[in-house]
Amino acid sequence: MPHPTTTPTPRICPNCDGFATAAITTGSRDQHGHRHTITANCPTCQGHGTVPANRVREAARA
Repeated sequence: MPHPTTTPTPRICPNCDGFATAAITTGSRDQHGHRHTITANCPTCQGHGTVPANRVREAARA
């Protein structure tokens, strides 16, 4: 009987800890008094919050 193949589940991005997009205020306000914001995405996961699971461990080798 063949074994079912499973895809590895993605893991949380180590650079942003899953908080992939941040809203940053520019410091200026519009005529209604609202702050202008820009969004910044994590460069490692491109705003997804997860990265593909690797089979190779990311540890130092002796």
